[in-house]
Amino acid sequence: MTELGVNEPQAVIRNFEKISAIPRCSGNEKAISDFLVQFAKDLGYEAFQDKVWNVIIKKPATEGYENLDPVIIQGHMDMVCEKNKATDHDFCTDPLKLVVEGNILRAKGTTLGADDGIAVAYCMAILEDKTLSHPPLEMLITTQEETGLVGAMKLEGKKLTGRTLINIDGEEEGVFLVSCAGGVRTKLSLPIKRKKKKNKEDITMELSITGLRGGHSGADIHKGRGNANKLMGRLLYDLKRKMKFSLYAIEGGAKMNAIPRECTAIVGFEKNNLELAKKQIKKIEKNIGIEFKKTDPDFKILLNDVKQLPEEKALPLKKSVKNKIIHILLNIPNGINTMSKDIEGLVESSNNLGVITFEKDTIWFENSTRSSVESKKIEINRRLEELANYTGCGFQNDSDYPGWKYREDSNLREHMKRVYQELYHKEPIVEAIHAGLECGLFLDVISDDLDMIAIGPNMHDVHTPDEHLELDSAARVYNFLIETLKRMKEM
Repeated sequence: MTELGVNEPQAVIRNFEKISAIPRCSGNEKAISDFLVQFAKDLGYEAFQDKVWNVIIKKPATEGYENLDPVIIQGHMDMVCEKNKATDHDFCTDPLKLVVEGNILRAKGTTLGADDGIAVAYCMAILEDKTLSHPPLEMLITTQEETGLVGAMKLEGKKLTGRTLINIDGEEEGVFLVSCAGGVRTKLSLPIKRKKKKNKEDITMELSITGLRGGHSGADIHKGRGNANKLMGRLLYDLKRKMKFSLYAIEGGAKMNAIPRECTAIVGFEKNNLELAKKQIKKIEKNIGIEFKKTDPDFKILLNDVKQLPEEKALPLKKSVKNKIIHILLNIPNGINTMSKDIEGLVESSNNLGVITFEKDTIWFENSTRSSVESKKIEINRRLEELANYTGCGFQNDSDYPGWKYREDSNLREHMKRVYQELYHKEPIVEAIHAGLECGLFLDVISDDLDMIAIGPNMHDVHTPDEHLELDSAARVYNFLIETLKRMKEM
């Protein structure tokens, strides 16, 4: 039994507890990478660590499997670090506070990091277990997946000899992923200027969009959940139509690939407009609340006093800058752009305005664009660029990555379908997803003839503090994985 009292899958959750004690936000993976290398060396295995902290661990074949080709088992070590506003947690230093509630594993007030810590825990459990039967294994654990697949892009693919790859970054048991969208990250940077003095009549207030569910900008984009940054744009525009107000600052969201749950603006109302502003905000809250009553029932707009502004935000933005910010928020593409004409129910292309950050002289608008059709990705990107040009923003693309096309002649897919059906007496679902996976990049950096599939246990509300993992599902997927490896002789 683990420290959390979990019996099954004991080895997996025990290792998940270990990695949850090590901070591993995207871009801060050195400690977890070093830990994994030492873990492998303590077991007597060959381990390789590259310049961006990707880790490759090789476990020799067991007796009778020596002549089989190597199998790559792959996941990413980094996680999205989100927390509730009231949660006191430092992701750079503090371990996650894991909580078991019946069949559910979650973290207290923060993301759980099962995306993709469960893959790391599976790999560790397989490496430890000397009783398993399997071909030569190459564990590939990448970095910075959540911030643009950076580790996969910079991977030294020649270190891997396997041409069969099992990715463990799925989020639904019994669903075999065989294709995914490509994507690009885009940033608009708006230079800002401030007035020379504050309006003496201004009463500064903090205006907040809160209570939204958020979610993964790929896996959850079709659910129609509210985007706090976009809703703030609507709110500010409606207020601008009714009254004069000053804008001092605006910030929202935490990750490009997470649908933002909160956005905050510092505004200034003239004293004689304050009550009108409050009434208008309540009206807007009611109307938007009706729109999102099913997807985001806890949606709220809060208005609180601000006693003192920091020096860098003490003066209001010039009216022209305020108007440009509102124009960008209203017009920036967000949510579903097109649905697939080939696969019913699949989102083809989308954009997520994930983050608004405020610096001394610049406001940044950060987007995650996804598409399974390259031309649609380009189209959204051009719309963003044209919006940037119109409003005087700087424009830059980052982490442009390819999609993963469906492979018709997949021996791995057919093998795993047979194993799954015999184990659980039902057919798995084979589908494409709108979320991005590293598989498309592996075709470039490892080999263009890779035979790949992506699987995973049931996890919910990933990239949010409500993220949770079903323990019985984690056990079944692990058993399926080791049975798949055991029966590789049949492939």
